[in-house]
Amino acid sequence: MKHFLFLALFTCPFNFSFAQRSREVQTQNHFWTSVNTQARISNKWSVIADLHIRRTNYLKNNNFYYTRVGAAYHINKNLSVSLSGGHMWLANKTATTELFVNENRLVQQIQLNQPVDKIQLSQRLRIEERWIQKVVNSELTDTYRYSTRFRYLLALSIPLSNNKYIPSLAFADELMMQTGKDIIYNNFDQNRFFAGIKQQITPSLAADFGYMHVWQQRLSGYQYNRNHTIRLFFYWQPDFRKKKSPPPTAQNSLPLL
Repeated sequence: MKHFLFLALFTCPFNFSFAQRSREVQTQNHFWTSVNTQARISNKWSVIADLHIRRTNYLKNNNFYYTRVGAAYHINKNLSVSLSGGHMWLANKTATTELFVNENRLVQQIQLNQPVDKIQLSQRLRIEERWIQKVVNSELTDTYRYSTRFRYLLALSIPLSNNKYIPSLAFADELMMQTGKDIIYNNFDQNRFFAGIKQQITPSLAADFGYMHVWQQRLSGYQYNRNHTIRLFFYWQPDFRKKKSPPPTAQNSLPLL
């Protein structure tokens, strides 16, 4: 982690020096929604699956569609590692056409959840190997550019009540760095800051809703995206582990007081 933070501090000024060529910033409004599933199938294993839909001008235009599936191994109740594969369809729109650029990902992740008093602290380190389809003269090609992206997320969930169905405050910040043959001017990829609420809907379903600010540097090094994003994410965590039934007794039918 120290090496990762050192890389972030070292490369950001390096990239900004390239960006002195008349920085261009494009501001957009986005709406992101997703369903993130982690289905527990044993004490050690879970199946994970995500579906993401993201649109620009809030709901008007396509941004991208992304799906991912994989498996997670639970080292203990707070620490897990996972491996998954994903595919993205990224909208590439011009005045006359709209293409969907393909991107394949191999995702490796380690996540640590730590309760600190009543606050839930989560840290996640994710490594994404990405193969992104190239576009030449507004046409898709059969060639792909490869990059490796490192993502570090720090998230806080602050309960407002002992009742878990009362919303909690949610804050998160994620830094993304990348490297690869085609990554010359933007080793810094983007930063995402989120503030909102987290709501437990059922024992296995939760959601968070709020505002996310995305600051992204593009391949050129001097072009940036500033995205004001409304985010609505759902988290479905069913438990399919077989539970041992208690031996039948006369008291089993009585309510617990």
